[in-house]
Amino acid sequence: MADSKREIERKYDATDATRLPDLDRVAGVGSVAHEGVTELDAVYYDTEDLRLAAVGVTLRRRTGGADAGWHLKLPVAAHVRDEVRAPLSDAPPDQLTALIRSRTLDAPVVPVVRLVSARDVHVLTAPDGTALAELSVDEVVAERLHGGGRTAAWTEIEVELADDGDPAFLDTVGRVLEEHGIRPSAAPSKLARALGETAPAGTPPRTAAPAEPRTAGDHVLGYVRRQAEAIAALDPAVRRELPDSVHRMRVATRRLRSALRSHRRVLDREATAALGAELKWLAGELGADRDQEVLDARLRARLDALPVTLAVGPVRARLRLRSAAGRSGSRRRTTAVLDSARYLDLLRALEALLAAPPLLPGAGAAPADELARAVRKDHKRLAGRVARALDLPAGPDRDAALHSARKAAKRARYVAEAARPVLGKPAKKAVKRLKAVQSLLGDHQDGVVARAALRDLAVQADAAGEPSFTWGLLYGREEAAAAAAERELPAVWHRAHRARPRRP
Repeated sequence: MADSKREIERKYDATDATRLPDLDRVAGVGSVAHEGVTELDAVYYDTEDLRLAAVGVTLRRRTGGADAGWHLKLPVAAHVRDEVRAPLSDAPPDQLTALIRSRTLDAPVVPVVRLVSARDVHVLTAPDGTALAELSVDEVVAERLHGGGRTAAWTEIEVELADDGDPAFLDTVGRVLEEHGIRPSAAPSKLARALGETAPAGTPPRTAAPAEPRTAGDHVLGYVRRQAEAIAALDPAVRRELPDSVHRMRVATRRLRSALRSHRRVLDREATAALGAELKWLAGELGADRDQEVLDARLRARLDALPVTLAVGPVRARLRLRSAAGRSGSRRRTTAVLDSARYLDLLRALEALLAAPPLLPGAGAAPADELARAVRKDHKRLAGRVARALDLPAGPDRDAALHSARKAAKRARYVAEAARPVLGKPAKKAVKRLKAVQSLLGDHQDGVVARAALRDLAVQADAAGEPSFTWGLLYGREEAAAAAAERELPAVWHRAHRARPRRP
């Protein structure tokens, strides 16, 4: 079974002549324990075209040391990675290869680099004996296993924060090291340095700084690329059931789909229609899990807000049973989607789109003109849906129309978000006001879904001989909340409509 830990560390360059400062003098350190030298032997795996290395993901099989086994490192932020571990085996474990599937797209992983390190370890502890960090001096020999047999050698210093430690302590250690002439490493990881220093002669740099966006097409493609990257990066988080990961992946999917639909003058809609349909499918599948999560939270909150005397019968037990059954089914469904060939084909289609985008003449237009046009168009579309909903009497038809307006508000907000780097303050203001509309309509729709669930709970309770009073009471409160949202909508929409970007 794989386990994981959050790894927060800093790396520094060193030479044979480098001498460590007196670590006992680092602020906050009570003692330093020298644990001696450990021999580590690690083989790093990647696809032949180094897909994992390109996004800062590493997969290795390491022997030696206390944590021998398979290690998968997933970037979280600068100097921060999640390390997922599995026991030693001959081949990469399935539980780890599943976590890199959105990157490899099922291409086989092969050994690419071997690193043999002599690690000299020092443990820094606080005066009360609490571990603060581990500082190691690593003498590394790298051998290229795929793409040539070149070797490289270097010495580096690595400072890794102890579990639950304060990241500010790494800054404290870093200042002491730099005062003694020890500089931060330019390489983000040992693997990155090994690949750079053992690359065949004439190999271009693995990464190049992105060009400054100049045209409308540059800005739109940059936004599309960021959403596609978010989907791939969040895949392992969803599989690991990390908090909010399903929601964030679903949002990235919807933003990407909205961009393809809203920028029809930039990207050929006929060429992207099939991909848009697949993104709609993925968002819908992810919604099964997210919607269940939102509904569970809403029903619990409504029940918690009731006086104890109004919670009649085994209402909490029945709600827990319903929630557990729904969550179990939705989690299995989400995992099955991520393991499906259809999902993998979608990721490949995104790569193909970005490699050869179907640009139209609008892609060459001035960014401010083209992006403002897209924002105004989606705003006008939203205005029509809000007007239609407000013209309808209260009831199922209005509920459906308000839900349609909510989706239009979300799309209008996303296109305004994409335009913020170009349009600046007007787009920022529009995003804020559109978010208010979306939130109000979202809460209204959540209430519609909650009422249906409450009715089902009441029917189930009645059939089991339990009181259904509490479920009916909560149903009535949801009706009252929906009516209040509908009364509030005209004012919230008026503020959003006034904030729409004007024609230049």
